[in-house]
Amino acid sequence: MDSSIEEQIRAIEKEILDTQKNKATEHHLGRLKAKLARLRKEVEKRKSHQSAAGRRGFAVKKSGDATVGIIGFPSTGKSTLLNQLTDASSKTGDYDFTTVRIIPGMMRYNGASIQLLDLPGLISGASEGRGRGREIISAVRNVDLLLLLVDATQPAQLDLIDKELYNAGLRLNQKIPDVIVTCKGEGGISVNATVRLSYLNEKIIRAIASEFVINADIIIREDITEDQLIDVFSGNRVYVPAIVVVNKIDLVSSNELKNMLEEIQRERRWGDVIGISAKNGDGLDRLKKKMFSQLRLIRIYMKPVGKKPDYDEPLILRKGDTVGDACRYLHRDFEKNFRYAQVWGCSVKYPGQKVGLDHRLSDGDVLTIFVRH
Repeated sequence: MDSSIEEQIRAIEKEILDTQKNKATEHHLGRLKAKLARLRKEVEKRKSHQSAAGRRGFAVKKSGDATVGIIGFPSTGKSTLLNQLTDASSKTGDYDFTTVRIIPGMMRYNGASIQLLDLPGLISGASEGRGRGREIISAVRNVDLLLLLVDATQPAQLDLIDKELYNAGLRLNQKIPDVIVTCKGEGGISVNATVRLSYLNEKIIRAIASEFVINADIIIREDITEDQLIDVFSGNRVYVPAIVVVNKIDLVSSNELKNMLEEIQRERRWGDVIGISAKNGDGLDRLKKKMFSQLRLIRIYMKPVGKKPDYDEPLILRKGDTVGDACRYLHRDFEKNFRYAQVWGCSVKYPGQKVGLDHRLSDGDVLTIFVRH
């Protein structure tokens, strides 16, 4: 790392810690945080180039209907969980760093093929490159869902995992802020908010923006924080849904487990938290169900013209997908030669209703597509 940038980062971090937050300092702190994010982005860019030149990363080809990563500290039971859920054979052991590469496996559930990736153990400092952390986090950026595996005897692991992923630009169980930034050649920075802002004012917005852009129109369409605004300008954030999975529940008392799960759930951002014993198989059915739901997968049963529906091999789509999406998934000619479709199920008002390409499908719908010959 360039020593001058490193020194700037340390100095800014110290100044942020030493500055008391109040109305008089919020504008200054906003600018400092934005500058810190910009410098860290520059460091990340340089390290990525060095890493690419110096060593190979973890490369796994995505397959199936969705990809789920299992991440956690060493010896939390990731390999055991993978082996229980899939046909993989990932090495297990009661010592750290058993897995030194990504092990894929395929889980079949509700007719869907869900690829699971057993990622090497994360350690503190991973976001800065320790323990091949940069390669691990790079792989995390490409999954559809993340399982944060925590040892029931060490619940503090969750905060450490969250910190490392956050510092690496991953935003768990968040959505992309509804902000539009349009850069322009001149005219400075203009700000327009279509909602009432609780955490920001125009002065703070301009201070943050000026660290990244010179001329731009900024439209803010939801009540966001300064950290979320900085994420928008940083532009390298990845938003990934996640499930907290507390493993080895057989090693703690029922009262300890109850208190632990309740404490985690009090932080709304984590949503549901699932306790399991990968070794004994406890809680795995509930975990599978939650994964399917979080991935927003739906099953569509195809009914060929004049025949019965195929309930054995459903077409797997995502919530919000349309008849057009189903056509494109099956074959491009289905969309090209499309006449109309018939649907039986929750998405229509009556059985066999005729619909077009833009009709949104629901889980369990039966679909027949009529094409021109």
